[in-house]
Amino acid sequence: MDDDFLRACRTTDVAPGEMKLVDLGGVEAIVANLGGRYRAFGAVCPHEDGPLVEGELDGEAVTCPWHFTQFNVLTGEVIDGLTDEPIPVYEVRVEGDEVLVRMTRN
Repeated sequence: MDDDFLRACRTTDVAPGEMKLVDLGGVEAIVANLGGRYRAFGAVCPHEDGPLVEGELDGEAVTCPWHFTQFNVLTGEVIDGLTDEPIPVYEVRVEGDEVLVRMTRN
């Protein structure tokens, strides 16, 4: 395993269309399963620190549960909402049944 990647969870921990909050070396991130494609992104909305894991994942969009700002989980860019600030997205690699995340922004 590459030293830059941290073990986030197992593939079986995140069902398709679901998200899981993970701790990666003291940084909270979210791992999402987009139909077998795993993505990782920041855990909080930059608007007022809303918990994105409690929001709704719809395809490639996550919606903050507090004020309904939507972000693209592939790019981090705002789709619609109260902020223009994107969320961080992280590189993901799957090895066997482990989801690994590189904690540098893409």
